[in-house]
Amino acid sequence: MSEQPLFKVTIDNITIEVPAGTTILQAARKIGGEVAPPAMCYYSKLQGSGGKCRTCLVEVSKGSEKDPRPMPKLVASCRTTVMDGMEVKNITSPKVQDARAGVVEFLLLNHPLDCPICDQAGECHLQDLSYEHGKEGTRFEFQKRTFHKVDLGDKIQLHMTRCILCYRCVFTADQLTKEREHGVLDRGDHAQIATFIQKNLQNDFIGNVIDVCPVGALTDKTFRFKNRVWFTKPVDAHRNCSNPDCCGEVQLWMRGDEVFRVTARKDEWGEIKEASNGKTGWICNECRFEKKDVKDWVIEGPTKVNRHSVISQGHYVGVTKPNETFSAVMKGRDPKLLMDIHSVSEVNKPNIELSLLDRPAHSTDFNQS
Repeated sequence: MSEQPLFKVTIDNITIEVPAGTTILQAARKIGGEVAPPAMCYYSKLQGSGGKCRTCLVEVSKGSEKDPRPMPKLVASCRTTVMDGMEVKNITSPKVQDARAGVVEFLLLNHPLDCPICDQAGECHLQDLSYEHGKEGTRFEFQKRTFHKVDLGDKIQLHMTRCILCYRCVFTADQLTKEREHGVLDRGDHAQIATFIQKNLQNDFIGNVIDVCPVGALTDKTFRFKNRVWFTKPVDAHRNCSNPDCCGEVQLWMRGDEVFRVTARKDEWGEIKEASNGKTGWICNECRFEKKDVKDWVIEGPTKVNRHSVISQGHYVGVTKPNETFSAVMKGRDPKLLMDIHSVSEVNKPNIELSLLDRPAHSTDFNQS
């Protein structure tokens, strides 16, 4: 068996050697930094993904050593393989920057301006994309497309109005689960992610569609409106999961000693990391939704967060938690027990602990007076 040949490709005046069959996007990611084009639909862990959002468009100014002619149009870097001697322009091409601004404008045509109330705010790829590559205003003057919110089971909620049809969740369900029960229905402006005949998504790994969604279209109902992501601290943790297909390595999003949510670990491109045990990095629903206690996990330490991320503002490393003096003075009594006013309160119902609800508090949780 002969070795795979290496091709030289130059991206933004930086030359790198990559194996034949490598895409321009994969080669650019090996260089890293701003040289790597953004991608909203491509996901390296999902076969067949890419080629739908067009945010990774690049200019090929030289096709190869054998055929140096430039490609006549901008190409999707996630779908175009490199050739020996190819020269590519990304951030050095005005045409690419202008086209990317146009793509962002198209993605935002029907997207609602609900970042202040969206649970994805602070870690939204579309938010970052529009900030880095979008324009200040919009030329769209018509009614935006809207859909009703849909509960896809008891753990996942679909906001189709925010969806950009990247197809990531469809590929995830198709390749991780035994029976895919949702997909893209209708065509054109009416196209939407939906379940067949309003079925719930029930599968041990269906929670991973939340992690792959680049916007706030698929959200974790157990975390909705509980906290802002930049107020929580991501911590790496693991456990011995009984599911053989689950890697058991996660991020715990904590505030104090409370675990607000559990997600898969992600790399610098926003994709799940390969686990230390060689597994892909997907996690099961038990780890994601049912293990919300620190005692369920082995804490490894704080997650490394890019300092440019808004999440890094609450990322404290090397800080030791002070000893609780109250319990020592009160002979081990928990101060929370002394502040439990449910038995005398005329507002909260005595049988409901608001902090333990897996949803936002409703008017039915309070006494009507």
